[in-house]
Amino acid sequence: MTKRVAIFISGGGSNMLALVRSMTGGHPARPCLVFSNDPGAAGLARAAALGVPVAAVDHRPFGRDRAGFEAALLPHLEAARPDIIALAGFMRVLTAGFVARYEGRILNIHPSLLPKYPGLDTHARALAAGDAEAGCTVHVVTEKLDDGPVLGQARVPVLPGDTPDRLAARVLEAEHRLYPAVLRRFAAGDRRPVLLPG
Repeated sequence: MTKRVAIFISGGGSNMLALVRSMTGGHPARPCLVFSNDPGAAGLARAAALGVPVAAVDHRPFGRDRAGFEAALLPHLEAARPDIIALAGFMRVLTAGFVARYEGRILNIHPSLLPKYPGLDTHARALAAGDAEAGCTVHVVTEKLDDGPVLGQARVPVLPGDTPDRLAARVLEAEHRLYPAVLRRFAAGDRRPVLLPG
């Protein structure tokens, strides 16, 4: 049976586009919703142009009330009936209650080779540490930030003279290859990690 995928974004949605465009033909999943915490996110218009239903709830009026924000987004999510939620540049931390509600069905992509550099500023941290390679990780979301079981990683060499922006651009290209490959495998019921070399 074809899986339904809701994709959460906060900005332009380049990873979302890679996922949506991959879900064609014999793919075991289809997009059922693109959701954003920012009604002005450019990715919403891009998703709508591809025929994917979109919804948004502005997180700002909720301040630090994460549970209140999630209560407002739940009707959109329940109407879409997703089997899988794919976080794709979604810049909000989900509560333990929300994660438990969709336990084992929320994926996230993070721009480092976890467990290295959870959180923000991953590329600057990799350069400051003198790492020879960087990359990205797709993992199952758990209560602990950037800590769930790894479903895939792509490695990117650090080049002489790299800046955080240059490294970020190359890692993003790797993300666009990795996330669709992981989603296809995950939607088919296969949890073996996808490993892409640098």
